[in-house]
Amino acid sequence: MTFTQTGDPTIREHVEAWQQLDVDQQLALFWFIYKETGKSITPAAPGASTVSPAIAEGLFNQVKELSHEQQLQVQRDLINKVDSQISREYGSLGDTTKLLFWYRLSQGMDDGTIITVPSDYELPSECKQLFGKIQGLEFEQQMTLFRDYVSPMGAEARAGAEI
Repeated sequence: MTFTQTGDPTIREHVEAWQQLDVDQQLALFWFIYKETGKSITPAAPGASTVSPAIAEGLFNQVKELSHEQQLQVQRDLINKVDSQISREYGSLGDTTKLLFWYRLSQGMDDGTIITVPSDYELPSECKQLFGKIQGLEFEQQMTLFRDYVSPMGAEARAGAEI
């Protein structure tokens, strides 16, 4: 799918800073953001999808069935745009459905079905700084930031059709 990043320079700057972190730091930051803002994202994510939430749920269920080590690898592969079946399926999703998929992963982390960040993990200083900047954004800006962050992930879909 074609990805068009927002024209907002603040959002673009935050997305680029996030993408400069190593893969595990990116995942940890996403988890900490979810833990902090998950209650406000909850009503927005499922209702915002322009397609059936069943599509994000189906992809989530594929990941949920994997071992925790494989679940972590899938998440890393999505960020690194590794060509795999799940990564191609993800790549064919619309932006909002991608966001809903990550939201479902976060819920799975909450209930223990998806591998989570170790309980004693502490964000490195550069992650904490970015986290603070993200917390300072308005809710709509945060949602745009998250969408812009998750949109380019995954591999190009071979079929070429957008889900």
